[in-house]
Amino acid sequence: MAPSVALVQGASRGLGLAFCRALLSGGAGLVFAGCRDPTSAPHLEVLRQEYPERLSVLRLDVTQEENVKQAVKVMSSGFGKLDLVINAAGILHPSGRGETCLKDVSPEGLASTWSTNTIGPLLVAKHCSPLLLKGTGAFGYQFSDQSKQHSAILVNITAKVGSIGDNALGGWYSYRMSKAALNMATKNLSLELGRGNRKVVCVSLHPGTVDTDLSRPYHRNIPTEKLFTPEHSVNCLMKIIENLSLEKTGKFISWDGTELPW
Repeated sequence: MAPSVALVQGASRGLGLAFCRALLSGGAGLVFAGCRDPTSAPHLEVLRQEYPERLSVLRLDVTQEENVKQAVKVMSSGFGKLDLVINAAGILHPSGRGETCLKDVSPEGLASTWSTNTIGPLLVAKHCSPLLLKGTGAFGYQFSDQSKQHSAILVNITAKVGSIGDNALGGWYSYRMSKAALNMATKNLSLELGRGNRKVVCVSLHPGTVDTDLSRPYHRNIPTEKLFTPEHSVNCLMKIIENLSLEKTGKFISWDGTELPW
């Protein structure tokens, strides 16, 4: 059986880097690690040296469609399939802080945040979908009924603050809106990629509040027990990924397995 092939987009640090480690230590056959600038990703380079035969680092700038296309060409020239794609890259706002009120909103901030958080993952899905449809179902729950098996899994890392139904505080316009739109993209993808004989499970996953550069300006407001390390968050999310089935496609799921409101 051909080895499993996974792509982690946004792999230079934080959740993306932790996903790469988890996949490699968990026995994934080959992992493609995509990031905007591999030359400025020292931790990823250390990991590549540890797994030289199984980790391949790609320049993948999701804000540039031509670059996405070139990265997918590189992946397709190898095994010609993808079993798992994880869109992990994300920004809170170009300034590093969310808009606390309407006067802080700017077209530039909105456009930049959406480019990375929403448009980028959708472009990755667009160009990776032919490879996902050729996947071998290496990740997720395996049914005994072969007709119900999925070929691959597409994961969009979203955020609970992207839930419209859960929003009770407001603020963070760019980030909230970009994640709400990403959730809609996930739902659309689950329908389009679930119509044929070959099906892709598409889910939005909320990682909890993770100790990364994105959340760091707000750590003082977060109880210690609710601030996760990237490794803990990814361990929780990998358990969900490993048990996904077609019944879960199109869902918005939290790190603890509960379904979140749109």
